[in-house]
Amino acid sequence: MYLEAGWNLVRGLILGDNSGSMIWKMIDLHTHSILSDGVLVPAELVQQARNRGYKVLGITDHCDASNLEMVISCLKGFVRSLPKNSGIAVLFGVELTHLYPEQIGLMVKRARRLGAELVVIHGETLVEPVPKGTNQAGILAGADIIAHPGLIEPELVNLAVKKGVYLELTSRRGHCLSNGWVGGLGKRYGARLIVNTDSHSAEDLLSWEDARKVVMGAGLSEDEAMWVYKNSEALVKRVLARRGR
Repeated sequence: MYLEAGWNLVRGLILGDNSGSMIWKMIDLHTHSILSDGVLVPAELVQQARNRGYKVLGITDHCDASNLEMVISCLKGFVRSLPKNSGIAVLFGVELTHLYPEQIGLMVKRARRLGAELVVIHGETLVEPVPKGTNQAGILAGADIIAHPGLIEPELVNLAVKKGVYLELTSRRGHCLSNGWVGGLGKRYGARLIVNTDSHSAEDLLSWEDARKVVMGAGLSEDEAMWVYKNSEALVKRVLARRGR
């Protein structure tokens, strides 16, 4: 029943209006609630996103070894308590944050075992002291997303392609400074680029139209922005397929 409800919501990711044009609904797979450093409880985060026209919301709170089990348990219970016809598909997971690279592989496996639907790695952003080697460790561990990967090396972009790991373009202040670098290498190597907000409050949430501008601001064309959207759809479908295993 849980899997069927998720699929039913995602089938309507792209809706047609009466004029026959396409309305693209926001897919945002990297946000934070009060369970880490966000300011909203998950229920309000969902309603704020739904009010902004979101179709899919991923709640991925910051985790390390101290809180991983608690966060996943709380978010799993919350998502499974939502009504089937809530008008928004909600996925839950974690953003593994500021770990030493040698910890990442085991933590990704542990998060999966505990039931995390999305595993995001807090990548080597330009504005925080993330340990060198984090991007590589996250890719090798098979995380879903490397968030704000900073000045990621070309060989790691190529590795992400081979491993099926998504690389994030972000609207988050500071983290977005490397969007042009990530977008350029992503285009060159055919990486699975996606756009997320890394929201910590309601004001951080974006419509798809605004997120599309973030993608184009990273140097991608309008057609390539649609490709980024399709990448988000593909990741959502991957997550929902895992629900049914």
